[in-house]
Amino acid sequence: MTTAHNVAKTPQPTGRFRLPEPPQREPDEMTSYDQLHKTGGSYLLAEHFGNPETTLVEAERWIIPNPEYDKSRARRPDLLVAFNVNPADYAASNGYIISEQGKPPDFVMEVASESTARIDMMEKRDDYAALGIPEYWRFDETGEYHGTRLAGDRLVDGQYRAIAIVELADGILQGYSTVLNLYIRWEQGGLEWYDPATGRRIVTLQDERTRANAERDARIQAESRVRELKDELRRLRGS
Repeated sequence: MTTAHNVAKTPQPTGRFRLPEPPQREPDEMTSYDQLHKTGGSYLLAEHFGNPETTLVEAERWIIPNPEYDKSRARRPDLLVAFNVNPADYAASNGYIISEQGKPPDFVMEVASESTARIDMMEKRDDYAALGIPEYWRFDETGEYHGTRLAGDRLVDGQYRAIAIVELADGILQGYSTVLNLYIRWEQGGLEWYDPATGRRIVTLQDERTRANAERDARIQAESRVRELKDELRRLRGS
């Protein structure tokens, strides 16, 4: 679990309700940082969806149904995605208040750690269903803590129903997120996101570096070729 995607503090109108800062995480909970944020995955998800004025791709902030809710029961997922919401209200309230946004988040995910595994599979599953969150996913690098490496639930008539997870070649596990319109994969212990429209994973930081390097090399080659042509033209004019 992580502290990435920190939200900058915004000056608040007098009397506005604001959620408290989350407590410090246990060291073993940093697995979500490795899977979701160290590789730029959450940032690239946000880039993939676009529309930053109405789309949230966030982490490590509270979700509550309303300001009167018992804060001791609040949850803060490793990843939250919400469409058609107000990110400015999220920043001002320091978290996701369903009554303020007018709808629950569309998607939440928890990444397994030893200290939170039981809560991820039981209490959080019940709480996220009660909050009306359409999809709840769990990722476990080894399968040691959740008992499975990839699992997802979809809300049906107020209760979660398991999303089908299929095994592909090389032991890759894959499930389809309806709300994100993406395939979610467990791939050699890593979390990957694939676009069904292209059959390819969404752009990663490594993809961006590869593209930038290729563009740089092509530019250098083109500049070199121009110099060669100019030299050849001068030679011909002088002969």
